[in-house]
Amino acid sequence: MRPSSLSSRLILSSALVSVVLLAAIGLLLSSLFSAALERNFDQRLSAVMDGLLANLEVSGDGAPRLAGLLADPRFELPLSGWYWQVVPLGDGADLASASLLEQRLTAPAATRGADGVAAFFLTDVNGVRLRGIEQVFRLPASTRDFSVLVAGDYDALSQEERTFTRALAISLLGLGLGLLAAIFFQVRFGLRPLGSLQSGLLAIRQGEAEQLKGRFPAEIEPVAEELNLLIQANAEIVERARTQVGNLAHALKTPLSVLTNEAASQDSQLAGKVREQTAVMRDQVNLYLDRARRAARAQGLGAVTEVKPVLEALARTLARINRDREIAITLDCPAELRFRGERQDLEEMVGNLLDNACKWAGGRVAVTAAPAPDLAAAGRSFLRIEVDDDGPGLAPEARAEALKRGRRLDESKPGSGLGLSIVTETASMYQGRLNLDAAPLGGLRAQLVLPAAG
Repeated sequence: MRPSSLSSRLILSSALVSVVLLAAIGLLLSSLFSAALERNFDQRLSAVMDGLLANLEVSGDGAPRLAGLLADPRFELPLSGWYWQVVPLGDGADLASASLLEQRLTAPAATRGADGVAAFFLTDVNGVRLRGIEQVFRLPASTRDFSVLVAGDYDALSQEERTFTRALAISLLGLGLGLLAAIFFQVRFGLRPLGSLQSGLLAIRQGEAEQLKGRFPAEIEPVAEELNLLIQANAEIVERARTQVGNLAHALKTPLSVLTNEAASQDSQLAGKVREQTAVMRDQVNLYLDRARRAARAQGLGAVTEVKPVLEALARTLARINRDREIAITLDCPAELRFRGERQDLEEMVGNLLDNACKWAGGRVAVTAAPAPDLAAAGRSFLRIEVDDDGPGLAPEARAEALKRGRRLDESKPGSGLGLSIVTETASMYQGRLNLDAAPLGGLRAQLVLPAAG
């Protein structure tokens, strides 16, 4: 898939949305789980605080003391991570769990809830992360307020949180990969009719079909029908053009023949001028009718020509024509090479180039045909046909002059000077071109670039 293709855009945009949503869901679930852990832990600490308050009393000197021991033995183990302390607000003796030893916890500033409880995180002397709650109470038989704080080891729950986060990440990653596979399948399956439409158009362009066939989804079927109508209209236009060209040829040739015959029967200066001008008119009519026929064929769809048989036939014909000069014509062309156009146009273009090469060659003419993948553009492929000779060649400044209509650089050679210009016009009708360059054999190289089929 190309980055600019519709499939790539749909897959990448869907994948991006999926990744963003899955990441947001992962963060939300992780934060909800952390909040749930904190609430549950705070409830456990609140239960410990309730048990502690139930056992607290005030001695005669106003100092707090425990009426009995707490059931949880972790508060008796030194620096166990589970602590409680009762500190009077102001001066006075305090009371703390045996696990704190001589240490005391300092509660950070925290917002109190509606019940007066503040929840926070802090660390003990060993660097253990603690979760604590603190509330101010006035104990029975006391006139002073006491800060009661209970804290527990939160690192154990942090490990549980990390385990959950890891499992959540793996689950979301698996879900994301599954979604990407589903998106890829859905997009490719949904756009498959467009691929069928493209294949049908390619078959028409290569001459393997005349219209789009098969069933298409409701969204694409109107497009397929319009394309079939367009192809049919194009074929009708080409056929009408050919018919009109033929009719015009017959309509003009008969009056010209009458004028020529009448002028031939006269032996005057006027008759000579009429014969001269009717000959010019006949050549011009034939020239422009040929151009119209070539243009009509070039605009048609579906014509495909095997290149090698055409080149072989032309090489044999010109070798026989130039037998007395012993011109050796070599040919190198892959059997699968095909020209997307009419056979007679290919014959006319290559025939002109070969005829020109044989006129100027000293003894060798080489014809090479091959695909031109470096020229492929907009989904179209091209081929190169190179005709080299070992003649005198052309100077760089004379090559452009040689392509002009009717231009003959050497009057000693037969011809009208139209051959190369006809090749140029016909090639341009197929969006191709003709280039002249120096040949490795020492003469001129005529390079013809044409659209390829397949």
